[in-house]
Amino acid sequence: MRKEYDFSKAEQGKFYRPIEELEIPIYLDKKVKEFYSKKALDKNIELDRVINTILYKEMEILKEIGD
Repeated sequence: MRKEYDFSKAEQGKFYRPIEELEIPIYLDKKVKEFYSKKALDKNIELDRVINTILYKEMEILKEIGD
């Protein structure tokens, strides 16, 4: 870095976001996405809602059977 950069008016943490607020993309297999996209379209709901519902059910099942 050059010595002539002036950071005296810089705002620390301006672009910081806690890790809890990050939206991480999830990539689905093509066949999985096509299948659930069709189901979402048939029911007139968003794909993310379908996937989240399935994952919540899976979480419940795993909690019932334990580790």
